[in-house]
Amino acid sequence: MKAIIPVAGIGSRLRPHTHTQPKSLVPVAGTPILGHIIDRVVAAGVEEFVFVIGYLGEKIKRYVRRHYPALRAEFVVQDPREGIAHALWLAREQFRHDEDGVLILLGDTIVDVDLKAILETSGSILAVQEVKTPSMFGLVETGPGGRVLKVVEKPRIPKSNYAMVGLYKLAHPEVLAGALERLIDENLRTYDEFQLTDALMLMIRQGEEMMTVTVDSWFDCGRKETLLEANARLLRRPDAMRRREYPEFANTIIIPPVSIGKDCQISNSIIGPNVAIGDKTIIQHTVLSDSIIGSYSELRQAVMHDCIVGSDSSFRGVNHSLNIGDNTEIDYS
Repeated sequence: MKAIIPVAGIGSRLRPHTHTQPKSLVPVAGTPILGHIIDRVVAAGVEEFVFVIGYLGEKIKRYVRRHYPALRAEFVVQDPREGIAHALWLAREQFRHDEDGVLILLGDTIVDVDLKAILETSGSILAVQEVKTPSMFGLVETGPGGRVLKVVEKPRIPKSNYAMVGLYKLAHPEVLAGALERLIDENLRTYDEFQLTDALMLMIRQGEEMMTVTVDSWFDCGRKETLLEANARLLRRPDAMRRREYPEFANTIIIPPVSIGKDCQISNSIIGPNVAIGDKTIIQHTVLSDSIIGSYSELRQAVMHDCIVGSDSSFRGVNHSLNIGDNTEIDYS
């Protein structure tokens, strides 16, 4: 079975970081989003990957080749970018004849689920999770026995609160390829894009049986707020906490969970909780919490929280020497 991962998006909701970095390579809990996805899929036994690349696609190629040299990877270019279904349509010849089915994972979403069990299950599976704002997502409506009756993209009047989380195992790739071709040939768009939900609905109308599985955790990494939430939740996982050992930093307090990259220079600081720091970063006289800091960056004399700082960046805060008398109030906010 092949894993198809569309990673061509420009990541406009994560700017300015995605001006110079593909969204899927933005780090979370010490590893790029794409790394989390690949690690989970490889652990489930999948060895063949197709990446649909576009914006800054060469960086994704280099990352995969460097960090996963044994991976059997193909790359398909999506230009222009006209939706997830369009990305899969471009890659259809890479998977349409696979008898074992096809696994599709969106490149900005990290999902915790028993992926091996899903791959071993016969039939088509859509991964879902209950959400509080269903009109913002592609939704699944099910009938007796959990069979999928309908999928719909961001409905104005939701009839379900189970959202698709960006993980799909489809048992009949040829049927999927045919549905994708019909969307493109007939220019069937929703919200001005070719949507995977529309292709899935065509398959259901042709008799394709689909079931749902509820995931353990779903980390949507498409916006600053959700990225920082994903960073905190992944850092707090028990297995991640057990693996961490921190070097001694001068006059510095580490408040777990924290991930610190290689060869960092940290002194006179308080780091944590929920902080991920890249390699070779310098931090001095800084209080830092709930943040992601890129590699080769410098932070000095700062108090920072809920921050994302890219690689090769520098920030120096304000250093004051004050002589304050009675009955005085100073507010720098």
